[in-house]
Amino acid sequence: MSEQTKKFGLIIIGSGPGGYVAAIRAAQLGIKTALIEKYSTLGGTCLNVGCIPSKALLDSSEHFHNAKHHFTDHGINCSSPKVDMEQMIRRKDEVVFQTCDGVKFLMKKNKVEVFHGLGSFLDDHTVKVKQDEGEQILVGEKIIIATGSKPNMPESFKYDKKRVITSTEALTLKEVPRKMLVVGGGVIGLEMGSVYARLGTEVTVVEYMDTILPGMDKDGVREMMKVLKKLGIKFYLNHSVEKIHHNKESVRVTFKKRDGGEPENMTVDYCLVSIGRKPYTDGLNIENAGLETDDRGRIPVNEHLQTSKPHIFAIGDVVRGAMLAHKAEEEGIFVAEIIAGQKPHIDYNLIPNVVYTWPEFASVGKTEDQLKEEGVNFKIGKFPFKALGRARASGDTDGIVKIIAHRETDEVLGVHIVGPRAADLIAQAVAVMEFRGSAEDISRMSHAHPTFAEAVKEAALDATDNRPLHM
Repeated sequence: MSEQTKKFGLIIIGSGPGGYVAAIRAAQLGIKTALIEKYSTLGGTCLNVGCIPSKALLDSSEHFHNAKHHFTDHGINCSSPKVDMEQMIRRKDEVVFQTCDGVKFLMKKNKVEVFHGLGSFLDDHTVKVKQDEGEQILVGEKIIIATGSKPNMPESFKYDKKRVITSTEALTLKEVPRKMLVVGGGVIGLEMGSVYARLGTEVTVVEYMDTILPGMDKDGVREMMKVLKKLGIKFYLNHSVEKIHHNKESVRVTFKKRDGGEPENMTVDYCLVSIGRKPYTDGLNIENAGLETDDRGRIPVNEHLQTSKPHIFAIGDVVRGAMLAHKAEEEGIFVAEIIAGQKPHIDYNLIPNVVYTWPEFASVGKTEDQLKEEGVNFKIGKFPFKALGRARASGDTDGIVKIIAHRETDEVLGVHIVGPRAADLIAQAVAVMEFRGSAEDISRMSHAHPTFAEAVKEAALDATDNRPLHM
């Protein structure tokens, strides 16, 4: 293909949830849009090696765990269920394929022109796309950088993608490991650790901080610890990893308490490193556009997500804020509408955070510790799922709903749920908080019976005037 130039109203670099959703919204608003993706499939980390495939494995592992441990409670006798790892991975791959193919269809439907290849800036309006068959030059009136993030991996950890792995490789293991050590007690580490714990792996988590899920509600964290320990996961909190050595068959990890003590050694089949992610701008040549990154590799933006060049925007994991797919989506829509002359808004306090273990852990708004730090006078309502009829019927009795409301105004300030379908239940809290609703508002809404959502109503009743109906 000979080099040629194409002009667009908007060029988006990166086709993850932020990029492809921004492309759809921009196209809906009548903007001629180009989407650049360096890999052969659309969807970015989330759809290919993140959110979607991990949830597919989480569901598969939960089915197996229930068949092995809980089906007999329901009068279903399965003598000895076995894991067919190849089929489990095949199913996960099919889910990924269908989802990515759906994004491809949406690009065609919305007349977004897709370019596969490595995009890099030539100047602040011009992007070169390096493809196998040559180069394509694109000129954009506006540009969105949506290149996402990649796992943090210290060189000293000797990452080989075979025995020392990230979540990417953990999604394609051909066997159920006998032992796995997870470095990091954050969301990704606990999700992937719980997958393999359910399948029968001895899982150990080594976490640098004195708690798992730092920054999340402390009551929810306590509930999660109970559940994960019940699953057989062992924890070494307030520990740092000193050395990792691997060979073809195993990994030897050395770790010790941060405040001293003798180092401990553990030999496992795989060491899953999950210590966060960092913004990804490799090969983008942002300096050619007059841009630079901060000391954490992020691209600085203003309240409208504009970079130092007002016609260039950046969204998602490559800018400040939580690294969440739905946060990137909201920012993608926000920027597309800004470009179209609209006046959208994002309330970052109301972007929920979810841990997709089982039960799930979902939070939105402020935690108790944050409100204490801010000097806000608040009250708390709680309700355990074990007191809920629907939870007893399904056997999902672990967890609680916690609602934090302003003591004087009763406005809901934070909702934290550990329990079945918490990821779905949290949407009710987001809706109420978006309109600055009160705990009493939730308590007076009719909730269908029997449902998991009734636990939210009961917690609201407890927060309103300590009068839950079923506790």
